[in-house]
Amino acid sequence: MMHFYRRLLLLLLCLTGAGRGVSAQQRPLDRVSGRFDHTLFIDFVRQLETQVPTRFFFEEAAVDSVFVTLEARDEPVEAVVTRALQGTAFSWVADEEHRIFITAGPRISTELPADFFRPGTSGAPADLASDEPPPATTVAGRARYVREAEVRLYEIGAGGSGSGRATLAGHIRDLKSGEPTIGATIYVGATGVGTSTDQFGYYSLTLPTGRHELNIRGIGIKNTRRQVMLRSSGKLEIEVEEDITPLKEVVIEAEKDKNVSGMQMGLEKLDIKTMRQVPTAFGETDILRVVLTLPGVKSVGEGSTGLNVRGGGTDQNLILFNGTTIYNPSHLFGFFSAFNPDILQTVELYKSGIPAKYGGRLSSVLEIKTREGNKKKLAGSGGIGPLTSRLTLEGPIVKDKSAFIVSGRASYSDWLLRRLDNSSFRQSAAAFSDVSAHVNHQINEKNTLYATGYLSSDRFRLASDTTYQYQNRTASLKWQHNFSNQLYGVLTGAYSGYAYDISSEKNPVNASRLQYDINQNSLQADFSYFPNAKHTIDFGVSSLFYTISPGSLLPRGESSLIARKVLPREKALESALYISDRIDLTQRLSLSLGLRYSLFQALGPRDVYGYDPGLPKSTSTIADTTRYGSGKVLATYHGPEYRVSARYSLSENSSVKASFNRTRQYIHQLSNTASVSPADIWKLSDSHVRPQVGDQVSVGYYRNFKANTIETSVETYYKSLRDFVDYKSGATLLLNDHIETDIVNALGKAYGVELMVKKLTGKLNGWVSYTYSRSLVQVNAGTTAEMINGGRYYPSNFDKPHDVTMIGNYRFSRRFSTSLNFTYSTGRPITLPLAKYYVANSLRVYYSDRNAYRVPDYYRADLALNIEGNHKVKKLAHSSWTVGVYNLTGRQNPYSIYFKAEEGKINGYKLSIFGRPIPTVTYNFRF
Repeated sequence: MMHFYRRLLLLLLCLTGAGRGVSAQQRPLDRVSGRFDHTLFIDFVRQLETQVPTRFFFEEAAVDSVFVTLEARDEPVEAVVTRALQGTAFSWVADEEHRIFITAGPRISTELPADFFRPGTSGAPADLASDEPPPATTVAGRARYVREAEVRLYEIGAGGSGSGRATLAGHIRDLKSGEPTIGATIYVGATGVGTSTDQFGYYSLTLPTGRHELNIRGIGIKNTRRQVMLRSSGKLEIEVEEDITPLKEVVIEAEKDKNVSGMQMGLEKLDIKTMRQVPTAFGETDILRVVLTLPGVKSVGEGSTGLNVRGGGTDQNLILFNGTTIYNPSHLFGFFSAFNPDILQTVELYKSGIPAKYGGRLSSVLEIKTREGNKKKLAGSGGIGPLTSRLTLEGPIVKDKSAFIVSGRASYSDWLLRRLDNSSFRQSAAAFSDVSAHVNHQINEKNTLYATGYLSSDRFRLASDTTYQYQNRTASLKWQHNFSNQLYGVLTGAYSGYAYDISSEKNPVNASRLQYDINQNSLQADFSYFPNAKHTIDFGVSSLFYTISPGSLLPRGESSLIARKVLPREKALESALYISDRIDLTQRLSLSLGLRYSLFQALGPRDVYGYDPGLPKSTSTIADTTRYGSGKVLATYHGPEYRVSARYSLSENSSVKASFNRTRQYIHQLSNTASVSPADIWKLSDSHVRPQVGDQVSVGYYRNFKANTIETSVETYYKSLRDFVDYKSGATLLLNDHIETDIVNALGKAYGVELMVKKLTGKLNGWVSYTYSRSLVQVNAGTTAEMINGGRYYPSNFDKPHDVTMIGNYRFSRRFSTSLNFTYSTGRPITLPLAKYYVANSLRVYYSDRNAYRVPDYYRADLALNIEGNHKVKKLAHSSWTVGVYNLTGRQNPYSIYFKAEEGKINGYKLSIFGRPIPTVTYNFRF
């Protein structure tokens, strides 16, 4: 019975006429007179209201450029309004209370749909809905759903709508797939109050009670709005349409002003649509290659995916895959990224102003987030390239409640190696694979579970009998709980591991197996609190437990003469707590304050050697040995990490930002090669190896042009580093029982300027960046014998002062587009042999100061043509082709320089990885 009265009340309230110039009800017409000559519409309305009891309702800002020129002589007010709005985009409708509502855009109807009372229709009240398919099942249904959702008034909360404030919260999800929309902005245009969705698509807004229009914008979604009557705190779930732009824009219009209005500086955010446009060596989208095109990000050479961010080492980057640490982010010595692009959603790189929730690395945080999977229907995608193929499947487990997504990738490169001219390459073999899986389930409106697993594996043998194998292993389980609209928390348990195995069996006498393994178990609790529109508070606590097997060398077979050697394990516990608050002090000035406090404890069982003071550390200067039992603390380090950033808006189109952050790193990567190698090892801080500490200050200016379609930015930074690891000349890193005798704690400084220009929209789009940066090292502690270059500053291995990158995309039509990538950088430093001499009839080589010379400069151009299939909506599968050429000019860029003694001479050689153009063809599909 209550439902009947509700329907009857709605029917009585809505039985009014509608349309452009249509009165809601027959009544005596009010008549007006007057002469209006280029009169502002607001003044025109006020004059009418003085003559008749009619009242007008409209948004003043929307009609501030509308002027009225007409003359009325005792005419009906409706006729006069119709004439006044003729030729504009505005419509009007009147109700029975003599009120006239003027709106822009589509005509408003005040009548209920003819099928309003039919169960299961999108216009019916929620309690009348049936089990019929939702409107998102068809293109027309989705369009109708969005159209009706934009004009519908959502009543939130119970009680009256008197004065006061209330919190509106919920999720923004894709209408077609049900996946969360990350980074979407939702704001109230009249008040300027707004927020962004987090990694779960969650938002929270504290607003005055009453009626509001919410505007929703986001990467890859169509702009939309919602009308709400906020009576008290409550939830509003919002579904949005995907924006399939025919121009493949680099950054969707939805976030076009983030460059200026965003609080974060030193943040580079990429979506998968952007990454797919950058040409790569073997045709497959490679996220690390795209990251290398960003200002301030470099690598030591071609074929390497090790990232050097603002003068930092490769080990100073925290790479997170759905919250789990990845220790080796590449396949096949760095030729391929370790991540299948089809499962990815966004990639965020923090170069400065690192949020307080992240810790453990000095230079940057690279956070890679996957999609959650389609909650509406089964779907898939994949690709076939010259060396790899990939496949992704996703779909609902419980419709609209839970979903899965699984992706796999495998290589088949041996066929190419067998066709090379070099006989040593024909005897080589290389293969890799990776698999990712993600499952999420919404238990109820307050609790959601997320589970992620990842496994990558490499196995290759390059022109020898030595076989290399290595793998990444990660798993995580997250529980998100909403305590209220203003507070939610996420509890995460995670495991990360990396291991390699190098074996040789051809010669039975020397047959051996070298193994290394690192494991990390973590537990973390993160909370987000939204007290009001001016504050966003994040806080949490975390703990990591490390277990490292530094290395073991074992004989293989009974004939092997290799001596067994196993280094003792290293264990440590790293804990931290943090809190941060973003404060909007004024409309122009915003401030973010954060504090992280970290604690590191190196644990036994372990033997710690003591050395004679005042002498270089070596096996001959060992003074004593201290034994620590299992679980005993052998070294403790701790300290605060400050995070401060500020933004001041100079105008709607420009702002300045500044940030300072201190970071601490308790784990170090040891490598005797300039490039990242699978055989690199990680070392925990202990009594001799102190943790790294870094301070960075950054200042930037940001300005947008042409209605935010062109972004420009200039950032400058200075970074000081202390106690990071460098090596003595001739250092032995593998299977070293006394590793502290071959490494030294160094000081460093890095500074630079980064300039970037982006064109965001149009047939021609892309970006150009220039970076000037220096990265310098100093080792002047300890004895004179331990100093390097006499204690003076010298360039680090990745000091490359000049770097220029251009990414350009041009679309000829809806189906054909082309992409061009150009990059130039200064050659990396190198140490050269300068002379040879004899000591006691033994030939010796005299080398230059460390890194006193450079390899030749690097430049490369790549070109790709993208061919889309036809755009029919109803197809079994949608496909595309990418045809490209990597290293278009065939330049032989040096990967390394090496020297060999031949016939009494020392000859130098240059090794190039890609010394000729590399053509590629890739077929992509989705269904």
